[in-house]
Amino acid sequence: MSLPTGLISHATRVKSLYKKALRNLESWYDRRHVYRYYAVLMRARFDQNIKIKDAASAKRLVEEGEEELFKNQHWHIRKFTNSPGGTAYLREVTPPDWIIDYWHPLEKAQYPEYFARREERKREFVKFWQKQFQDK
Repeated sequence: MSLPTGLISHATRVKSLYKKALRNLESWYDRRHVYRYYAVLMRARFDQNIKIKDAASAKRLVEEGEEELFKNQHWHIRKFTNSPGGTAYLREVTPPDWIIDYWHPLEKAQYPEYFARREERKREFVKFWQKQFQDK
């Protein structure tokens, strides 16, 4: 469990707990209909406590729920491939911007408005750089 970096509202904690609980159920049950059955049961547990107005008891219920989730979490949590910790995280390389300068003129001709605006912005950046750094 990570430490909070700022103030977290009760509603945000409840939503986060619910989402983590559903993700945990996905890790335990690989068949969709079985997962949906337990997801509906989980939603019913959350809906039972939706009308609690007492802040102390609501906070206690969230803490108990987080503790229960921690105790029952899957030993190998399923992660999305492009999410942090996933198998394809940060594998897609974004090419640097200067590569476009080396396109063939026929390729650039397919996007005349883009390259006209690009050249204008490059000139503006050169003027900015000269004003910012060469005058000193």
